[in-house]
Amino acid sequence: MSAELKQPKVEAGPKRASSLHQRLEKLKDFSFAFPALLFLGLFLYYPLAYSISISFTNWNMTRPNRTFIGIDNYTYLLTNDAFYNSLKVTLYYTVMDVTLTLGIGLLLALLFNVIASKLFDFMRLIIFMPYYVSMVIAAMVFIWIYNGQYGLLNEIMRTFGLQPVDWLINTKTVLPAIVAVSVWKGVGFAMILFIAGLRGIPVEYYEAASIDGANKFQQFRKITLPLLSPMTLFLLITTFISSMQVFQSIDVMTNGGPLQASNAIVYWIYTMAFDEFRTGRASALVVILFVIILLLTLVQWVIGKRRVHYEG
Repeated sequence: MSAELKQPKVEAGPKRASSLHQRLEKLKDFSFAFPALLFLGLFLYYPLAYSISISFTNWNMTRPNRTFIGIDNYTYLLTNDAFYNSLKVTLYYTVMDVTLTLGIGLLLALLFNVIASKLFDFMRLIIFMPYYVSMVIAAMVFIWIYNGQYGLLNEIMRTFGLQPVDWLINTKTVLPAIVAVSVWKGVGFAMILFIAGLRGIPVEYYEAASIDGANKFQQFRKITLPLLSPMTLFLLITTFISSMQVFQSIDVMTNGGPLQASNAIVYWIYTMAFDEFRTGRASALVVILFVIILLLTLVQWVIGKRRVHYEG
């Protein structure tokens, strides 16, 4: 009978020690993320889940009892002309705000990136400073600027022989006036990020394009815009989400007027919940707004990712 070959025994100790070490490393990594996850859970996911549960009731904060009414709140909102007016106001504001903030921010970035001087550095600082100004303070300052009788803007218009305008009372001018406040605050932030993106583009690309005979516009269209697309996508999504939730400027400047011309969705949620005490219906509107922002953000992300170009 042939002797059986004995396989050497592999000790399990080192493997167990390695596995335990990996688990401890994962636990350590999770411990760093846990505070952020706890914060998100308490202040984002729990309120959202709570709002969803309230949206199926007729709770109005004036009584402790809640009655389950199914999708009645959603049916009321989605068949109400006021909802579509508020949605139109919100989308109109968002389109103007995003377009002007990103467009002007890019133009300023191109200007300040080409010309380097102490004067332009100071001007860049002045343009960026409004980003740190509270929206409430900015709105109060612009109320004085827009005043129909003694406002600074109308005084300038009178100087050029133009008729004064009641900017915050006229239904045609109220939204552009509010958008101007947001653009004034946000254009500096967009400019700084675009400048950072421009300075990350290698100069060799432009030199090679010049040798090939490309003019400045062709270089901008074929090199600058494609390599700025990651920064543009980031600014597009963040500015879009912020604009869809506009509240403070409307609350301070117009209270949703005149004739509901500036009654954006978030401001309508506020008045519905805390003025009319229709908490269930306001919660349903919160859920609807969340779904709209989520879907439109996903659309921007999917379309934008196809057009984003990274160096290398």
